[in-house]
Amino acid sequence: MADTSRLADLLAHADRRVFRIAATRHWPGAEPVLPRLSTAADHGLLWLGAAAGIAALGSGARSRRAAARGLASLTLASATVNTVIKHAARRERPGLDQVPVIRRLGRQPVTTSFPSGHAASAAAFAAGVALESTGWGAVVAPVAASVAFSRVYTGVHYPSDVVAGAALGVGAALAVRGLVPTRSQMPSPGRPFAQAPRLPGGEGMVLVVNRASGSSETASLVADALPRAELVECAPEDLDEELEKAAGRSRALGVLGGDGTVNRAAAVAVRHRVPLAVFPGGTLNHFAYDLGIESPHDTCRALAEGDAVRVDLGRFTPGPGGAAHGYFLNTFSLGVYPELVRVRERWAPRIGGWPAGVLAALDTLRGAHQLRAEFEGRRRSLWLLFAGNNIYQRMGPTPGRRHDLADGLLDVRIVHGGRLPGLRLLAAALSGPLSKSPVHAAERMRRVRIGGLAPGTSLAYDGEVAAAPEELVLDKAVEALTVYRPQVLAASAF
Repeated sequence: MADTSRLADLLAHADRRVFRIAATRHWPGAEPVLPRLSTAADHGLLWLGAAAGIAALGSGARSRRAAARGLASLTLASATVNTVIKHAARRERPGLDQVPVIRRLGRQPVTTSFPSGHAASAAAFAAGVALESTGWGAVVAPVAASVAFSRVYTGVHYPSDVVAGAALGVGAALAVRGLVPTRSQMPSPGRPFAQAPRLPGGEGMVLVVNRASGSSETASLVADALPRAELVECAPEDLDEELEKAAGRSRALGVLGGDGTVNRAAAVAVRHRVPLAVFPGGTLNHFAYDLGIESPHDTCRALAEGDAVRVDLGRFTPGPGGAAHGYFLNTFSLGVYPELVRVRERWAPRIGGWPAGVLAALDTLRGAHQLRAEFEGRRRSLWLLFAGNNIYQRMGPTPGRRHDLADGLLDVRIVHGGRLPGLRLLAAALSGPLSKSPVHAAERMRRVRIGGLAPGTSLAYDGEVAAAPEELVLDKAVEALTVYRPQVLAASAF
């Protein structure tokens, strides 16, 4: 016991001594910067701004994930430190006698000292960002370290407060990773591997670009990276014709656009039996990201090496506009979602994609009408029928992505009819991917028959909306599509 008490006294003495050195030493250039930086980090405002900057300036989904992971880690760390640990420790803050007036904060904190909430938030945000993007982590880390040091420099924390807070922040980031794995932890979605021609420089490939997807900058990058490829830009109304012509004269069909554009290209590629090269250029790019392609460079590397995989296509029969079949790479749905897509597409050109999505959700749920349909021989009332091409895995509270794009299965989910569609849809989203509840049911299936649909019913597939027939069948075209994907994914820094 005496040895333990002596060790504690030695640590406390060292803590105070380091604090005194930090408080009395002159640090060139620190006086005009560190107090302001410390204040800017109050209530996490500095990190909110940093997250917005990372998401806006980053090159794709990895940057947005890094920003979101950083904020989630910060939220967990801040809640743990400020609502639990500070109240338990109740350590008094250092005296300010040794701290020059010019360094002191304009408003002194009134909470207890151990651990440092600012250090916890800074470390949590930096660690969360770094777990998803090493490049952005390297950018954020010096700022986070400066914020942590500023708490000692301005005299509001002992060094041990900062060290403990930083350790808790890193722990919070690791805890978030345990709940929502990073991309590097995910199993490779690309299998089984397939034979595809090697096309260095894009030689033998025709790349069709949908002008309406806003991909002109990405198209220029791809053209520079693949100088031997033929590039065709077209309006949405000419897309099907240009895809057909391109597939007929190429060794591989390339497509640059969002999920709807890629869907149409996939159907053409299967029909002409040519491999597909996907360059993400839309707003969400679910298929490309689930495949593991986050930038044009991923696809360019796969083309150069001839690396490809076979993936499933979801299929609904009959297809839209009198076609024998319709295909979906991601999702198919009946009920409220097709109407939501219709409203969103009407508003998106005026106010942008995300605001239009929120407005569409509010408008659709306010005026939603239940759908009556015969599902596997049983008449049902429902708000939503969803079918995913392959099984969607849980990412935190909701289904997020697919680990296997060739599992031969449909991920079928139904939100039963009743009152309060918004609450029922929220309950379905928060429940497990294969759970059953009074409002939600989910099954893994290979084939689904749906009948008794009223005239005027709409269906949605990969963000496209079409009129639904009275009866239809959902099934799979197993491993029908060959798509380029590098066997070893490059670790993108940003």
